[in-house]
Amino acid sequence: MKRNLLEHEIYVPDQTDPKQAITRTTHMAIGAHQDDLEIMAYAGIEACFQKQDKFFLACVVTNGSGSARDNIYKDYSDEEMIEVRKLEQKKAAMIGEYSALVLMNHPSKAVKDKADKVIVEELADLLLAAQPDILYTHNLADKHDTHIGVVTKTIKAIRSLPKDKRPKQVLGCEVWRNLDWVNDNEKVYLDVSGHPNLAASLVEVFDSQIIGGKRYDAATIGRRLANATFNASHAVDETNALTYAIDLTPLCQQDDLDIATYISDYIERFQQDVLDRIKKML
Repeated sequence: MKRNLLEHEIYVPDQTDPKQAITRTTHMAIGAHQDDLEIMAYAGIEACFQKQDKFFLACVVTNGSGSARDNIYKDYSDEEMIEVRKLEQKKAAMIGEYSALVLMNHPSKAVKDKADKVIVEELADLLLAAQPDILYTHNLADKHDTHIGVVTKTIKAIRSLPKDKRPKQVLGCEVWRNLDWVNDNEKVYLDVSGHPNLAASLVEVFDSQIIGGKRYDAATIGRRLANATFNASHAVDETNALTYAIDLTPLCQQDDLDIATYISDYIERFQQDVLDRIKKML
């Protein structure tokens, strides 16, 4: 049975009424795990930071029980890790001045269950209440099954809404696979060079992952620099931090588009570009 919207665990850093904090949303991100949003949706966080007319809503779908753990966290139970991950995510929400953080606390197995409709319905309720202009989520070429579960359920949730209530733009972002392979004319370029101290702080707050054996902090900042540096081979860099995304908006506006075919077409166009470049030299 799905929960009513306000039955979710909702954290509001500025202590605004939770319902109001959700409805004032302009930018929103839906991610699978704690810290996914800070890695993939920093463009939205930055766009709203210190603004009085833009508000970032974060939604984390899973409970974090399957997180990697080592060092001081190596003997933590799944239940203890859930609480650690929640606290870390709330710290990020405070640092980033999020409008609100919604923790859905579902197990990963439910997200990966294609027959599960509860999460789809709960996401639809949240999206209908928030009605963001821009939505960030995982990309369809990600190699983490839980991430694919989240993005496909997010698309299904959006498709269940009236068309005039859907986000104006939906972006699939980088976490567990880079998008540098996407043809340049199809990339969505997100300049994330503003507030480098904020960008670093948001990923560094997830101590259980960093000291637990995963250097997401260094890897995230490094990927953004690499994207910026290797973006154009014959031009000077225009930014020192760049993230890529795939435009999922057509999938969220045209309900008859096949999700799998949509991403396979990107891959085929990339393959053709590679082959064309080689054949020119043969």
